[in-house]
Amino acid sequence: MKVLVTGGTGFIGSHLIEALLQKGAKVRCLLRKSSDLRWIKELPVECVFGDCRDQASLKEAVTGVDFVFHSAGVTKAAKEETFFEVNAYGTENLIQACLQHNPHLQKFIYVSSQAAAGPNPNGNRKKETDACRPVSPYGQSKRMGEELALSHAHKLPLLILRPSAVYGPRERDIYFFFKLLSRGIHLCPSDLDQRLSLCYVEDVVQAVLLAAQTKALGETFFVSDGQDYSIEKIGDAFAQALGTRAFRLCVPKWILVGIASFSEYVSRVSQKPPLINKGKVAEMVQKNWVCDITKAITVLDYAPDTTLNRGAQLTVDWYRKENWL
Repeated sequence: MKVLVTGGTGFIGSHLIEALLQKGAKVRCLLRKSSDLRWIKELPVECVFGDCRDQASLKEAVTGVDFVFHSAGVTKAAKEETFFEVNAYGTENLIQACLQHNPHLQKFIYVSSQAAAGPNPNGNRKKETDACRPVSPYGQSKRMGEELALSHAHKLPLLILRPSAVYGPRERDIYFFFKLLSRGIHLCPSDLDQRLSLCYVEDVVQAVLLAAQTKALGETFFVSDGQDYSIEKIGDAFAQALGTRAFRLCVPKWILVGIASFSEYVSRVSQKPPLINKGKVAEMVQKNWVCDITKAITVLDYAPDTTLNRGAQLTVDWYRKENWL
């Protein structure tokens, strides 16, 4: 089995590559010239250079592979349009390259995000059949990527996965909260009634591999560990893994917006992605980010097996081993 992984130098993609190699797959990785190879440089992968924003550069990458695992994406950007250029139109370019240069592709798996669906305002677990209402440019761009992918479902065997918030070794966004907790600060929005889904990275990889095996096509699946967490419970689990006690610091929305505005201003000057933007704040203050994984369990035989406490400990152990904490 020969596969192409986009985003292979990133968080989920690098873990996926390791799992594919363990299963005996021949892995090709699509890279940009500026890609940081730290997680894959010692792995036996074929490296092909290209950019999802440049369809012509993708021919070599997609030719001759049996599966495409599309996990490349932008979660932070200095300009809002970059989200759409990469997450939406980049997905379209990759699909067009597959249609033109690999007519016998067995499966195209798009790793999207729960952000594409948006929160559920009625307090229930969000299902795949519910209306999508993303609240950030990132979520809107991932949803557009889904729509563009599904528009080709009659020509290309594809599936879409929507992981919830993913944590684990190599993750850098949630890592910020680990770092604050290690200093005794549990940062949270002012609304403590917020609920959300989480998923350890190895369980996400399990779902991706199962998606490659299923006969289902043209479907979308939420992926999480199946639990419903409060911000308080998540903070307590992470603090326990760190062996620390943390002071809960609840930050009102207006302060978060102010921090995001300043961060965006600095980003415009530096041309570097902001640490936090107003779109991320819009996601952070939503009350319900809980998704329903019944469909993944039923159709994919998905069975997440990493509890929050175990996943938090594995993550902290890795951060410490790598001197991140």
